Amino acid sequence: MSVLRRKARRGQEADHGGDDPLDEAQERRVRAVLALGGVPQADLPDGVQQVRLRLLERAAKGEEAPRDVSAWAAVVASRLAMDWHRARRRQERLGERLASMRQTEHASGEDTSLLSLAVARGLDDLPDAQRQVLVLRFYADLPVRGIAEELGIPEGTVKSRLHTAVRALRARLHEDEVV
Repeated sequence: MSVLRRKARRGQEADHGGDDPLDEAQERRVRAVLALGGVPQADLPDGVQQVRLRLLERAAKGEEAPRDVSAWAAVVASRLAMDWHRARRRQERLGERLASMRQTEHASGEDTSLLSLAVARGLDDLPDAQRQVLVLRFYADLPVRGIAEELGIPEGTVKSRLHTAVRALRARLHEDEVV
């Protein structure tokens, strides 16, 4: 029987309530590895949760707990920090592309209409993930497959986010009586 399962059976729980696979010292170590890896303070709790989730997934699959949970968690945390940097760089590249597109639009002398202002306001109200795919699809003219590859998410997720974003934007434009 794995250490995680034995711990859960005996009812030994961390301060977080439930079957927490990380004790306080391990959690501090994970936070330190993430912080030293350049992850911002605001994102540290999410990183710790990701490590917990991976440990729980191992237990759910029936895999033995790592021999040294503390070392394993530190390695996972360092990988998460690298993933965080990759995602940030990917976002920066996308932002640069969009910024260059905006500069081209302004250079052509297009004047701003009521519709474009309403759309911009509607875009601001969308959640980040929905706004991102909407902009990439309709402003950057990337295909769904290209968006999925760039963001590292399934095509179905891109389609779902697009559908939800378009529906919300359409509702907003009707509310504002723009269309």
